[in-house]
Amino acid sequence: MSIIVTWYSHACFLIETDDAKLLIDPFITDNPLAPIKADEIEADYILVSHGHGDHVGDTVAIAKRTAATVISNFEIQNWLVSQGIEKVHPQHIGGGFDYPWGRVKLTQALHGSALPDGSYGGNPCGFLLYIQGKKLYHACDTGLFYDMKLIGEEGIDLAILPIGDNFTMGPEDALRAVKLIEPAQVIPIHYNTFDVIKQDPHAWADRVRAETSAKVAVMNPGDQIEV
Repeated sequence: MSIIVTWYSHACFLIETDDAKLLIDPFITDNPLAPIKADEIEADYILVSHGHGDHVGDTVAIAKRTAATVISNFEIQNWLVSQGIEKVHPQHIGGGFDYPWGRVKLTQALHGSALPDGSYGGNPCGFLLYIQGKKLYHACDTGLFYDMKLIGEEGIDLAILPIGDNFTMGPEDALRAVKLIEPAQVIPIHYNTFDVIKQDPHAWADRVRAETSAKVAVMNPGDQIEV
């Protein structure tokens, strides 16, 4: 029973379980760091954290091609239905749902959520995933908030945290987030896609290793780890 986590850069991940392929925030087309094309990705479920174009990304095209079920907040679901997506499952912050492969709970995220056409995208979220006895927290786009400590009380096996600054937490706040969450392992994301979010993930990883007990996986686009 293994969980394979592949990073496609920015905030996009493919999480492969024994039962399903979960694609998160599939920003592939127009992403200068993406190591794959959108039409090469297979997914059973797509999770969308908020409405910004660099997170909704290729959701509509991939969902239509693969017949994946899209998980997101209620407002984004309404927009997706208007785009011709039939298989959707709406949730909202604080709510969880049991799927055939595991459980998804939506967490708060401090960010915005306007959709690509300017329509209302509801509240942004992060994802707490319960899969095959493991707990994965993808914070998605967020600033630091103290309730990350409550998320950490779940006993997080893998935390995925933005470090890019400007639009999300920067390195300092992301380090504070690791200290609040106390995950077994952490992956830095949402950096270097654009000049305004350029960071040195290795320097950040060195500080995490020096100041916390978390292991750090600094990944290149297309890299995989096993949880």
